[in-house]
Amino acid sequence: MSNDTGARFVASSIACAIAESITLPTDVAKTRLQVQNNTSTGVQYNGMYDCLKKTAQSEGIGACWKGLQPALVRQVCYGSLSLVLYEPIRQMFCEEGENPSFFQRLLAGGTAGAISITVFNPTEVIKTQIQTASSTKTMRSVISNIYKQGGIFAFWSGLQPNIARTFLVNAAELGTYDEAKSRIVPYTGDNALAHISASGVAGVTSALISTPADVIKTRLMDTAGKTRPSVIGAVTSTMREEGPTAFYKGFVPIVVRKVLWCTAFFVSYEQIRVMVNAKNVK
Repeated sequence: MSNDTGARFVASSIACAIAESITLPTDVAKTRLQVQNNTSTGVQYNGMYDCLKKTAQSEGIGACWKGLQPALVRQVCYGSLSLVLYEPIRQMFCEEGENPSFFQRLLAGGTAGAISITVFNPTEVIKTQIQTASSTKTMRSVISNIYKQGGIFAFWSGLQPNIARTFLVNAAELGTYDEAKSRIVPYTGDNALAHISASGVAGVTSALISTPADVIKTRLMDTAGKTRPSVIGAVTSTMREEGPTAFYKGFVPIVVRKVLWCTAFFVSYEQIRVMVNAKNVK
């Protein structure tokens, strides 16, 4: 492992933990908005703010951070592996000494994310079921219940849309961030302003292209161990019962979360990576 590979691993692990802790309430809101169905009496939550307000009132303010433990495990493991894989994969797609194109950056980011989430899909299934429960659930109880009802393969519920969603998210977040930063740095320098600006571009792009897959992924994971719906079944039933707009349920908290998450992550990541590399040189 090269010094920079180690620096990327350390920096991404710490940056993931920081970003996830800051933005988890928006993820709780997003998840609950995505699994709720329209009824004759309306919906339980009318948007991100209403969801967080009602969650805090009925379950306590701590409920806005439900699923923090599996979320941290998921982000640190998945995020670190993605960042470690991204640059080597990016270099595989271009000739030695050649600057990678925007498409090559997107492809490398998506591939790194798809590989990583395939390994760590169970952490997201556990997180989803903790976040959608009205009562307090522990990781151990959720793991036990899922295994009892659906067996080991239930932990990979929603894997197909999760791979699709993660490929799109990582392509947008890593690839778009990398491309945006390369275009912004010549004007601003390689500093916090460039990192924040590139993070904003990456966050909005990621939310726009990944939300439909995220909705289907969340719904399949919410029923893991209870039913065995297919991806096609989930897509068709969502379209039939709720219409095409249902595929963008939770879009506002996704955008808010993505912009905040990318900013917190990439700014922290860039600074920590520099510090770790500087320490290794001494």
